[in-house]
Amino acid sequence: MKHWLRLIVLYLIVASAVALAWMAYDMPDKKLTVAFLDIGQGDSIFIQSPTGRQVLIDGGIDRDVLAELALVMPFFDRSIDVVIATHPDKDHIGGLPYVFEQYDIDVVLDPGLEADTEGYDFYADMRAQEKDVVYHEARRGQVIDLGGGAYLRILYPDKDMDGAETNSASIATQLIYGETEVMLTGDAPDETENYLVSIDSHLTSDILKAGHHGSKTSTSQVFLDAVDPDYTIISAGKDNSYGHPHQEVVARLVAASTTILTTFEEGTIVFESDGKTLRLMR
Repeated sequence: MKHWLRLIVLYLIVASAVALAWMAYDMPDKKLTVAFLDIGQGDSIFIQSPTGRQVLIDGGIDRDVLAELALVMPFFDRSIDVVIATHPDKDHIGGLPYVFEQYDIDVVLDPGLEADTEGYDFYADMRAQEKDVVYHEARRGQVIDLGGGAYLRILYPDKDMDGAETNSASIATQLIYGETEVMLTGDAPDETENYLVSIDSHLTSDILKAGHHGSKTSTSQVFLDAVDPDYTIISAGKDNSYGHPHQEVVARLVAASTTILTTFEEGTIVFESDGKTLRLMR
């Protein structure tokens, strides 16, 4: 009898702890969190809004994204509101099918480009199997309301991407919360960056995720001048075979006096903002 009583008491203690943890998590803290996940040679960015809504932009090359998500999300949280696949290259979409398997997803956006890239069929098949998911092709002018005053605005593409080169189809977004702005451009090349400068006068951002992992094909001087970031994040694998980040880009960033942070040196990089003050957490 005493044995069963101990088990019941233990169960109640554990249940209470889980309930308290859930309540603490469920209470919005009015903070925006942006985490640039350390998933090797690729991109994956996790966003949590002041009201708790969550966005995952890209999923890296494989299932490693799951381990990184486990570090920035509570273990009991098995849902993500929005998934954005910037373009159909494996180092951006390769991990998303595993995310679809492990998490309940409400909305998926991608540029609407079918491709013969490695991993695309797996991604497209898994996306199609998610019957409860709302799918949209991302287009300039769309705004994703994340609650609490935070939102994502889609900057690019602004046209049908059928037949486009994959990097050129990259979805570019700007995350805004009060006075905090974050520029996220996938692998968009300098042609796209310069086009955005020509059509949009509101590109200034506190954080820039350097395009294409710091490749010389992105982060043009014109775009860098327009964004004028305090921090620039380079998401790339250590000693990768592509030579990312390229020295030309690093030199431009150094000259721009932006603080350069790389996932291969820092690991996952996390920022937090209350809408006025932006803090580098780790």
